[in-house]
Amino acid sequence: MKATEVPAIAGAYLFEPTPYADERGFFSRTFDADVVRSVGVDPDAFVQDSVSRSARGVLRGLHLRSGAGEAKLVRCSYGRIFDVVVDLRPDSPTYLGRAFFDLSDVTQRSVYIPAGCAHGFQALTDPADTSYRIDRPHDPAEDVTIAYDDPDLAIPWPLPVTSASPRDREAPSLAQVLKQWEK
Repeated sequence: MKATEVPAIAGAYLFEPTPYADERGFFSRTFDADVVRSVGVDPDAFVQDSVSRSARGVLRGLHLRSGAGEAKLVRCSYGRIFDVVVDLRPDSPTYLGRAFFDLSDVTQRSVYIPAGCAHGFQALTDPADTSYRIDRPHDPAEDVTIAYDDPDLAIPWPLPVTSASPRDREAPSLAQVLKQWEK
């Protein structure tokens, strides 16, 4: 497994495993504590694993948590997704930086998203299963959502959005969220 720093998002990493394929299919290590530790991420910090299943065109995000934030390790375990990370840490050298990833069951790549970054994705296949390893128990009171179609972010979603949750469809703009945080 190889870890590569993501230049657009300080502290973010792309983890690329080496799948072993033969006539039976493939085998791939999708998490390696030693590799994660080698880039300064504590593998023991993860406390929750979750999975979502989405139909083609479904958009989830942009989500993050207030307070101490939430770091995530995200992987598409089945199908394919267009994954997005936006750095919203004011003291970060990559503040407001954006990074886009093509994650799929073929590559089994994972993206480490530091706390303080917004995350979202769009399913490119039907279905697409997205797995999350999260470093804090979920607290709905800390949920923050930013409009996925905010023109200031200009995220190039590859497909028309076929479905999004009411929370995602009604989310405030990035400017509104940042203004609220200033108070």
